[in-house]
Amino acid sequence: MRHLVTALAAAGLLPTLAFAQEATADATAQGAGTTLPTVTVRGASSPDQLPAPYAGGQVARGGRLGVLGNQDFMNVPFSVTSYTSEQMQNQQARTLGGVLADDPAVRVTSGFGNFSEAFVVRGFTLSGDDISYNGLYGIAPRQLVSPEGLERVEVFRGANAFLNGVSPAGTTIGGSINLVPKYALATPITQGTIDYTSDGQVGGHIDVGRRFGEKKQFGVRVNAMARGGDTAVDNESRQQRLFTLGLDYQGDAFRVNADFGYQKQSVFQGRSTINLTAAATALPPVPSSTTNWAQQWTNSKLEDTYGTIRAEYDITKDWTTYAAFGAHHTNEFGNYSGANVGSNGFGTASLLSVPYKQDTITGEVGVRGKFATGPVNHTVNLSWSGLKQEKASAFGSSGTFSTNLYNAPAVAYPASTITGSFADPYTTGRTNLNGVSISDTLGFLNDRVLVTGGVRHQVINVRGYATGTGAQTSTYNDSATSPMFGLVVKPLQNVSVYYNYIEGLAQGPTAGNTAVNRGEIFPPVKSKQQEAGVKYDAGKFGTTLAIFQIEQPQGTTLTGSVFGLRELRNRGVELSVFGEPLRGFRLLGGVSYIDSKYQNDPLLDGKKGVGVPNYTLTLSGEYDLPFLAGSTVSARYIQTGRQAANTSNTISLPSWNRFDLGARYTFKASQMRYTMRAAVENIANKDYWAGVSTSNNVLFVGAPRTFKVSMTVDY
Repeated sequence: MRHLVTALAAAGLLPTLAFAQEATADATAQGAGTTLPTVTVRGASSPDQLPAPYAGGQVARGGRLGVLGNQDFMNVPFSVTSYTSEQMQNQQARTLGGVLADDPAVRVTSGFGNFSEAFVVRGFTLSGDDISYNGLYGIAPRQLVSPEGLERVEVFRGANAFLNGVSPAGTTIGGSINLVPKYALATPITQGTIDYTSDGQVGGHIDVGRRFGEKKQFGVRVNAMARGGDTAVDNESRQQRLFTLGLDYQGDAFRVNADFGYQKQSVFQGRSTINLTAAATALPPVPSSTTNWAQQWTNSKLEDTYGTIRAEYDITKDWTTYAAFGAHHTNEFGNYSGANVGSNGFGTASLLSVPYKQDTITGEVGVRGKFATGPVNHTVNLSWSGLKQEKASAFGSSGTFSTNLYNAPAVAYPASTITGSFADPYTTGRTNLNGVSISDTLGFLNDRVLVTGGVRHQVINVRGYATGTGAQTSTYNDSATSPMFGLVVKPLQNVSVYYNYIEGLAQGPTAGNTAVNRGEIFPPVKSKQQEAGVKYDAGKFGTTLAIFQIEQPQGTTLTGSVFGLRELRNRGVELSVFGEPLRGFRLLGGVSYIDSKYQNDPLLDGKKGVGVPNYTLTLSGEYDLPFLAGSTVSARYIQTGRQAANTSNTISLPSWNRFDLGARYTFKASQMRYTMRAAVENIANKDYWAGVSTSNNVLFVGAPRTFKVSMTVDY
């Protein structure tokens, strides 16, 4: 990495100093509001054509909606936001959570009690296992994602079992995230970036893309990134490595893209998560944002190798067949030590060592077409999708030792008891998912009224095995049908009114040994969503207002030690805004309000859901300074409302807010374009409880004040 940084600095920094005076008004056109051109694959009506960026370049006009393909946001009965690579670069995002900091309906949370990211969407946790990549589940790096190899990050809000199928972990209840890999653009790109993040992380990133052939039908895109050093948290350090290769061929009737990715991330003495003991009656005093209570031997090493291939062939002008395939291998090892504390912040910790391996293959095939019956236009799709996943793991655990959140004593690496084999872990789980879907979108009155109906039949087959012996311990085999109905009405050309009914789907729970109905296997759990909203597209400025209700059954122990299903009902209102309403001024963000309540549980009826903020607000703005060509200043305000920290609602996290500031300057010198970026997050260095996981009640502290600077050179 040191040689990479040195080379980039020599190629970029020295010409910058020598030719900075050559900045001209041309830099304005090349500045922060400029949108990188996307490759023209085929007509804009193609479901595989990447939607164009919206005014301002921060988000796109739409995104991939599962079996419906890429769609313009005004034509679909759903709420979707697609963040562009330009926005990710201007954010200087280091992880997927950094990209989604601008989303008003998403909050970052802890994934598995270690250092991974998960996301709360409409009050439900979306785990890293359920983030899709190039439209396929099980392919994306599962714990942390580096965004340098991504063209888009697409956020779909709401249940989506019909659109995407059942996910491996069954957590796509409140929404889904799809990662779009980079492929060659219509114009060549040769770009180098060096960056620094406090307190000592240095990185470099190279992005090269070209198109070849008489019609530029062949494309190659390569991204390579290396970053490492200390973070703003005391004694914590991280390393990131990423390589991606994107290849594509765009013919008249046949189109195919393929990509390969390798990512390696390491976290050393990462700040651990926090569990409150059952005896806790209040939140502990929040520790300093820079304080680290993790032991020096805690670490996590994550290695992912993944790839996809997606192709389509035009049988006739209006009918196309398509297929996609993906594979992913994960290799992880971690030494973890979460803190279990009481109301005073003092308690115990222990060692948990876990090797983990996971292999996934997945794919889909289908056919789509268009035809008309009199004045009614039809767009139909028939598809099959399948996923096969195998997990292997072991664990070592130690006795407890004393700790606290404010001045944790150092403890030597403790002795532990091993279950399973660290050298060659036994298989602990096998998952097989497959489904068939059919849909029809009917267009009336020249597509001013769009009605979409569809149904997907899905089979869930899951087998569990003992960690210590590899012997099979459980089998789950069931199926379910997931319907969807959507309506879009366009009373005006730039206004869409919509409604949808759609369901989520997950494996049903099994009653545990302490229940009187122990061993009872429940059928697949169906979550039900209804949503209505209105969208406005002024060309330079857009907004979506949505009202929704999601009802999710959850397995729990009810009265009389009977295991059964209670229901979490999240009802809310979302408003999102985006675009460039005034020349040189870009706006992105919105507000979301959620009323979350447990139902059908005599002990918890009317209580608020754990980890569901009653409101979230994010507002980001950018302004191109008129008196200095190529210069831009930016600001972001994030506020999150009160969250219940336990099901009885006796402990709650207070609301919190955060300010971020940034600036960038773009200019040309010596036939090259330079962009200097600087940002500071949590500028007031606030100490606050950021959130509590909805799935495992894990608390985590907000990140400290963090400085970021970078320089990008376009050759």
